[in-house]
Amino acid sequence: MKLVFATHNKNKLKEVQALFPKNITLLSLDDIGCFEEIPETADTLDGNAILKANFVKEHYQMDCFADDTGLVVKSLHGEPGVFSARYAGEQKDNEANIEKLLSNLEDKDNREARFKTVIALNLNDHQHLFMGICTGHILKEKKGEHGFGYDAVFQPDNSNKSFAEMELSEKSKISHRGKALQYLIDYLAK
Repeated sequence: MKLVFATHNKNKLKEVQALFPKNITLLSLDDIGCFEEIPETADTLDGNAILKANFVKEHYQMDCFADDTGLVVKSLHGEPGVFSARYAGEQKDNEANIEKLLSNLEDKDNREARFKTVIALNLNDHQHLFMGICTGHILKEKKGEHGFGYDAVFQPDNSNKSFAEMELSEKSKISHRGKALQYLIDYLAK
């Protein structure tokens, strides 16, 4: 089976490929000749995942899935949320996003946060949604060299490591994306 993962993000693609069964060939947007940035104009993670999956289905007539992930920080009233990738601006700069997050949390005692990933799958003219959540808190400074996005400042509950200090296999077992992907993989195995 061939399945398009609607992403240009090579780090995200690498994470997903590591979890997928070998009998499913994953193709990225680049692999199918889609080099444009698919607009993420919805005001929810579910909506953005659906927009991206529908774009691929409509323009390339291929079975596909797309995800959207947001970091929700309690004391920031849910920020950055749906704007996580563009928190510090449209350039989607990970370092600038982390700096803005840490700056906004400087005077806050409550650093509770959760990551949420929603995956929209378009397969055989049906759409399915899968969700994964990982709770934790935001560290006061970056720790670790692995991962991407907010991984260096997010420490999941029941762990003494940030996501960026974990090997990919360790992170995938507990992460929001890992959970959502497992639901997707289990569904595809039926």
